[in-house]
Amino acid sequence: MGYTPAVPSSNPPSPLPLRSTRTLEERVTPFNTMAVVQVGDRIDLDVEGATYATWHPARLLTGYSWDALSMACLLRSGGPPASILMLGLGGGTVARQLRRFLPDVRLVGVEIDPGVVDVARRHLHLDDSDVEVHVADAYAWLAGSDERFDVVIDDLFLTGATDVVRSRVPEGDTLALVRRRVAVGGLVVANLITDTGEHAAVRKQTRAAFRGAFKAARVVKPPRGLNEILVAGDEVATGRALQLYAPLVDAEDRKLFDAVEVSPL
Repeated sequence: MGYTPAVPSSNPPSPLPLRSTRTLEERVTPFNTMAVVQVGDRIDLDVEGATYATWHPARLLTGYSWDALSMACLLRSGGPPASILMLGLGGGTVARQLRRFLPDVRLVGVEIDPGVVDVARRHLHLDDSDVEVHVADAYAWLAGSDERFDVVIDDLFLTGATDVVRSRVPEGDTLALVRRRVAVGGLVVANLITDTGEHAAVRKQTRAAFRGAFKAARVVKPPRGLNEILVAGDEVATGRALQLYAPLVDAEDRKLFDAVEVSPL
């Protein structure tokens, strides 16, 4: 069933000066082999060699796909979303960013691994983001829910022997299952890896599915890493809409904020 890392292995956190590195905790669950690593002031949650989440006391943005996922949610043409469903909550990096950009938003996260949620609460300040957490398989949760959200994020990946893979390609019945939980005027946001091989095939399939299923779609790309974020709905705002949120980040984070690119699909 669906294993839901927040970010694939192609997306490590932004490198920061290394004052010290130490392992705070190691843990094995039925779903993951995890290590919580402190690197200077930053804390990373590493899963099977991938950086699953990251937290820094002073920095909000990272330059990687977490940022693009968050900013894609801000492209709702009808105004800021009031509710966001995160399929693949992971360690809560995106939740933390969304709470800064949208202080009053309702955040609901679905994560299959209770061990990840526990570690994120104790080391990455997950509870500070005020997320309604459901420990469940995301697809089963979707099938059993009748709620609708202004944005639904599909960030569902499995860890394979050497890399991460999509647990299901967001097309056909799987995409329809996600879309049923989207409110009128809402958005679907999906994380894709832009690498070669199977990643390229999944990306091609998902892009085609989004073009066929939605009236409007855009691509949000972070300045670092091998990821692109698709955001789609009846209407999707342009990148100019992000400037409304620029004052919410400081000068260092602003450089990364401004480096995120939004383009048509």
